[in-house]
Formats: sequence, structure tokens, C-alpha cells
Amino acid sequence: MDTTHSQPPHPTTAALSTLPADASTEGLSAWADIDLEAIRDNVAALGRRAGDAEVMAVVKGDAYGHGLLPVARAALAGGASYLAIAQLGEALAARAGGLTAPVLTWLFPPGADLATAIRSDITLTAAAPWALAEIAAAAREVGTTATIHIKADTGLGRGGSWGEDLSGMFRDAARLEADGVIDVEGIFSHFARADEPGDPSIRAQQEVFEAALAEAERAGLRPRLRHLANSAATLTNPSATYDMIRPGVSVYGLSPVPDVGGPTHFGLREAMRVTARLINVKDCPPGQGISYGHRYTTTEQTRLGLVPLGYADGIPRHASSVGPAQVGGRRYTVAGRVCMDQFVLDLGADSPAAVGDPVTLIGQEAKGEPTAQDWAAAIDTINYEIVTRLGSRVPRRYLGGL
Repeated sequence: MDTTHSQPPHPTTAALSTLPADASTEGLSAWADIDLEAIRDNVAALGRRAGDAEVMAVVKGDAYGHGLLPVARAALAGGASYLAIAQLGEALAARAGGLTAPVLTWLFPPGADLATAIRSDITLTAAAPWALAEIAAAAREVGTTATIHIKADTGLGRGGSWGEDLSGMFRDAARLEADGVIDVEGIFSHFARADEPGDPSIRAQQEVFEAALAEAERAGLRPRLRHLANSAATLTNPSATYDMIRPGVSVYGLSPVPDVGGPTHFGLREAMRVTARLINVKDCPPGQGISYGHRYTTTEQTRLGLVPLGYADGIPRHASSVGPAQVGGRRYTVAGRVCMDQFVLDLGADSPAAVGDPVTLIGQEAKGEPTAQDWAAAIDTINYEIVTRLGSRVPRRYLGGL
């Protein structure tokens, strides 16, 4: 086998530290509990919204920082029939890790090892004419029909093809399918503004998608899986369901439309809980600058708590002086700059906190704890970024027995 272009396992997947579900957290400075039952139940809830349509669970980016292999298995247990993994290297890592369910991948460069992907029974995306040509060449090399999905750009202006490129792909794909080189199992696209329910671009993209499907049919293609709905569309736009939904962030119990409602509003629950321990607690006088640059100064006698997580662990530096944390049921805000490995909390003069006490950084909305959405709102980003950036130095403990 020619391995000239073979790709190594996804580095996050390879490096992630895990703990047994019954492992003690004593002696750990921080850890993340991943509730696999929540993953399973979220997928099941999303599937109920989809009716007869299938569920393709998006587990790209090391399952949004939750851990690819255990999360994929939990999603399949919840009724997902397909997995979506953006990077080809990570899709191959999924196969190497023992996942046998159908996997769709869509990001790979010219010259990628598509032959290995086809041998591994990975569904490849033809997002441009060159990709279709290279998939066909790899399928002929392997002597196996390649399963593909064609990606249409319906207005996002990112991946996929439109115009004559898309029309030409439909014609070429029909010819290749007739020759047994490929099997066009699916056609899909992606919304630009599904997280803004009611935006006119949503309906406009659906109309372009439906026109593309009609053109594909005229070219002789009969895809079994037409998919367009991401998490936001799954939760707010039933008309976009088609044959399959493709939820991502909602699988993890996070809302893609926080202005409409949080996880509990949609019957979801957060799967990730991030906990650290205070490793230093000390009295502090008024007028003391805190952390690099002294961008925060105490105004009265207080107590400081040191949390051993920083931007090397995925705590955003932009969360300096705004990020939320909870100690002993009290909500606090990061005091001063987030450093590479640590940040400080101003606990107040009356705080009973002690060294070793747990600090909840990411918890559950229903319990009144800081959430990924709270962190996102604090730094003007999205909850997706908060969970996916959690680093490999924070071990994951998988709960739920799945």
C-alpha cells in the first residue's frame, strides 16, 4: 500500500488524557467530567425532532473537545446512524479506534490518501471538481466503489461548489456512478445563518438546495440522503429536515440559538463539566494589583484564590476580568489577566474557601452554575469555541457507562 500521503491520527485524539469513571480526583488540579448518558439522550431527543429522518452526529474536533471515541459510541447508542468528522486524518483515527459506523469526511487537500480512506469505508465528500476526480482515481486504484456525498454551496460562500462547477460534477458523478466507480449516497449543503431564525437567507438557501437536488435528479442521480439541517435548523426549522439531520453542538447539550433558549428550553443537558481546585488561598490588602499588568486592583481587604488553569488549557485570555467561576455555591469573576497556567479569583473577605476546594468553571444551566454559554457571552464568542478549546492537559473522566 502506498503510504506516501497517509495522515497520522488526529493529534488531539492521540494526546487526550482519560480517567476511569470511578477514578478519584484527589490530587488532580483540574479535570473534565463528560456525561455520556447526556450525549446519548441529547441525540435521542434530536432524533425525535427529526421524525423519520436519520441522525448524523457531528463529532469533529475531537467531538467538540469531549473525546472522539467515547462520544461517538454514546451518539450511536442514542440512535445516530452516521458520524460526521471534518478532517480526513481524524476520520481515519476513528476507524483505527474501532468505530465501524458510517463516517462522512469533507476536508482534505489534493494528494490526500483517499485510497486508504476508501479501503477504510469512509464516505468522502466531493466538494469541488478536483475532489471528484481524485476520489474516482482512488476508487479505480483500490478496485472498490467509493461512497460519496456531493456538497453544494447554496449561499454560505465557503466549501462546496455552485454554478457550472456543481452542474458539471452532477454530470460527471452520474457517469462515474453508472460505471460503478462511485456511489452518490448523498447531497448536502450548510446554512450561513440558521442560528438567526427567520432570516430570509435561510429560506433562500433551502430553495437553492432544492433546485440543486432537482438538477442532480435530471442528471440521473438519486441520492438516498439529502441533508442540510445543522443544530440550529434542527431545533428551529423542521422544514429543513429532509432525509437526515446533521446536529453538532446540540449533541453536547449546548444551544446553538441562546437568544431563543438555553439547553433546558430544548430538552437538552450539558455533557461537559470542568472542575479545578484552588491551590492557593491567601489574605490580601486593599489596593493590591492582581496578575500581569495589574489590570485588576483590590478595593478592600479580601482573600485571593488561585486556579491552576490558563490559556494553555483553553481558558481564553480574553476572559481576563470577565470569565465566570463558582466556589462553594458563590459566583465569581476572573480577577485580572488569565495567564498561561493559572488565574486568580477575588473571593471576598468573608469567603470560607480553602486550598483544595473545587472550582466549577463549566457546569449546567439548570443548576445555576457557570456554563460554556456564560463564558462565550463574557468574551463575545460562541459556546462551541469554549468547549472545543479545552486542552489535553485537562484529563477527561467519562461517566455513564456507555
